[in-house]
Amino acid sequence: MTLRVGIICPYSLSVPGGVQMQVLGLARELRSRGIEARVLGPCDGPPPESFVTPLGNSLPASANGSIAPLAPDPPAMIRTLQALASERFDVIHLHEPMVPGPALTATVTHRYPTVGTFHAAGRSASYRLIKPLLQGWIKRIDHKVVVSKDALELVQSHLGGEYEVLFNGVEFDQIRETERIPTDPGAPPAIFFCGRHEERKGLDVLVQAFTQLEVDAELWIASTGPDTARLTARTTGDSRVRWLGRVTDEEKFARLRSAEVFCAPSLGGESFGVVLLEAMAAETTVVASGIDGYRNVVTDDVDALLCEPGDAAALCSTLDRALTNSALAARLRAAGRERAEQFAMSALADRYVEIYHDLVQSRSRTLRP
Repeated sequence: MTLRVGIICPYSLSVPGGVQMQVLGLARELRSRGIEARVLGPCDGPPPESFVTPLGNSLPASANGSIAPLAPDPPAMIRTLQALASERFDVIHLHEPMVPGPALTATVTHRYPTVGTFHAAGRSASYRLIKPLLQGWIKRIDHKVVVSKDALELVQSHLGGEYEVLFNGVEFDQIRETERIPTDPGAPPAIFFCGRHEERKGLDVLVQAFTQLEVDAELWIASTGPDTARLTARTTGDSRVRWLGRVTDEEKFARLRSAEVFCAPSLGGESFGVVLLEAMAAETTVVASGIDGYRNVVTDDVDALLCEPGDAAALCSTLDRALTNSALAARLRAAGRERAEQFAMSALADRYVEIYHDLVQSRSRTLRP
């Protein structure tokens, strides 16, 4: 019998984001194995994949120092209940199961075997404010997973319980097979940034560092956010800076393959640096802040170069090393590719499939009372 898995994402699947990429990438891998995986979540516009069931538009909400595209409204909750009732999945896989909207609705109401994956790190106001309710609801999850030790610290310190640590995965083969972007002969090397334009992502620091950089280079800046207008105005007249706006996963991978350096200058709030792994899979030199979430993935001077968060002068110096020391860059890229291979989405899917089958067999599809 074909296993039917419903994967629920609380964030809009039309908006680029780390959780959304994990959800869609896992679903693609599961479907390649003959598992009937469907993704349920908000969508602002057409669904990004044929296997996505849209649950309505999202609303911007403050979360973990960022603005998250959530759907906590009653219509989205009703659509979630209707989809669960009609699909009758064998297993429900909830990503961020305590986040208001489809994920929390499914956590509280459904009656089938459940996996819950927790991504967030740092601090959570909701975990503090409604802790007693969450402690009750989290018990409805049969197998709990965290994506990093930092995510484990956050959820376990507030809600308790036992969790399995399963790091995020990257679609290694898809990245490696992506064609590079054609560039003019003699064009300067590119530094690529891809992330929301907000304080915690450190783009302000990168722009400042780039203005101090004496090496001939371009800066490609993807995505958008509340700081876009201010930073765009700051770089007006600088032809070396290219503002790309939102990019598809395909263009992101192509730019990762084409750039000399991928820079992640985040100031904090990152539980796992999956984008660093994507850059390493693309064989791009990684320069990043030395925050805990990134140290889960890379090691300074082994497979990446790390510098002090928020220090524009240090970032400028580190970018200069990455761009001018070809032997260093080659060593980092080779080690980075080996590191990224350890986090292939196929390996992550292997473990999740084991969990799904174990839950189905142990529960024998018995409904909760």
